[in-house]
Amino acid sequence: DTVDPGCLTLACPPSPNGATGTPVIWKEAPKAITNPGWTDWIPVTGPTCLYGPEPHNILDDIAARILNDFRQLPVNPGTLQVQPFPHTLKGGPTNFYTTATEQAFDVTILGQAIHLMATPASYTYNYGDGTTLGPTPAAGYAIPDTEWLTTETRTSHSYTQTGNYPATLTTTYTGTYTVNNGPPLPINGTLNLTTTPQTIHVWKTETALVADTCEQNPHSWGCPGTND
Repeated sequence: DTVDPGCLTLACPPSPNGATGTPVIWKEAPKAITNPGWTDWIPVTGPTCLYGPEPHNILDDIAARILNDFRQLPVNPGTLQVQPFPHTLKGGPTNFYTTATEQAFDVTILGQAIHLMATPASYTYNYGDGTTLGPTPAAGYAIPDTEWLTTETRTSHSYTQTGNYPATLTTTYTGTYTVNNGPPLPINGTLNLTTTPQTIHVWKTETALVADTCEQNPHSWGCPGTND
């Protein structure tokens, strides 16, 4: 085996707890190739430091706990947006979409600097009336108010009964992490976050022919304060 001269010249600064760092050169190669040729990982120029007596064991120890640490991150679940809201009409398409975004976090695990990325991968819409959509990669999108109740989107829903329905959205996040600016590594597992319920009030419409306006006859059918 040959030793990279960069590792011989790098002096790792001590960690906050006084541990001595070990220089490490990060390499990469295609997974699908047997006995591949390894090359330096381009974003890192020269060696970096791992703080532990056995660098390989440190990486294994981090990999063993990274999913649990990932699931403890304060990831913002985003919000469930509804058009129209809070009132919609029975039988008309109500548009749903989310504001969930990719998020980055920097933490220290076993004395190493860890950079984590949480990325929305799929969404499950629960419309509150017993129907769901997903998991789906569709995050949905906002539409102009002139198209509310007339335009169907991939994530819209039409309620068949009047009532009040608690709608929620569950976003599934995948994750990656780096150790001391090394190459990104996949996290073997996901994080599911559900928004607080949004209560959708579903109404129905009725039409009738009337002789007077509400200004002319405040007690006419359909005027405020009257009952049909």
